[in-house]
Amino acid sequence: MTTMAKRVDAALRWLRRNSSKRIRADMGQRYGIHTAKAMGVSVAKIQQLGKQLGRDHELAVALWATGWYEARMLTAFVDAPAQVTAVQMDRWARDFDNWAIVDTLCFNLFDRTPHAWSKVELWSRREGEFVKRGAFALIAALALHDQEASDARFVRALRLIERAATDERNFVKKGVSWALRVMGRRNRTLNLAAVRSARRLAASGLASARWIGNESVRELTSPAVRRRLAART
Repeated sequence: MTTMAKRVDAALRWLRRNSSKRIRADMGQRYGIHTAKAMGVSVAKIQQLGKQLGRDHELAVALWATGWYEARMLTAFVDAPAQVTAVQMDRWARDFDNWAIVDTLCFNLFDRTPHAWSKVELWSRREGEFVKRGAFALIAALALHDQEASDARFVRALRLIERAATDERNFVKKGVSWALRVMGRRNRTLNLAAVRSARRLAASGLASARWIGNESVRELTSPAVRRRLAART
């Protein structure tokens, strides 16, 4: 057994020792996380192991190749963002099979790579439900984490949001709503732009677009959000 194989085996054994049948059952029944290979390990435990292992790109690639849900979740906390390639992101995206793996990778790894913005555009045009959700999970993550991105970049992303708002699939619809609402909380300029988009969606003849628009208008025009934006200004 190679050194890398031993490290992967050790990580899998740690995950099994920290697994729970209750968590495994709750994944699908309570949280809608459906995947073929899962042990039942909490995200907190996975993060704990990630801190122990540290950043290691080669280890992350080997963990992903196991196909285990928890090992793939672990890659979000182990892979080195600067070493993640565009090809790798597309290859892993093809394996997306549930919302949790999408959101965890986009929120903790992919949004920190040099390729994040290009994947927003590309994945928003993909047909697969979870790859498409990845585009909007990335927008939400970038709105929170990319302090260098210009307002103009996010305003351009509103075009993608409005286009995808017609997609009735649950995980796409919720991802689009998430992206719009997080963007609209970034600053006052983007709040105004996001509210305009949300109002257009709320007036749509399509149920998914109306749901996204109404939910977003309600949150982004709320007194709580207005107060937070005023305080930042």
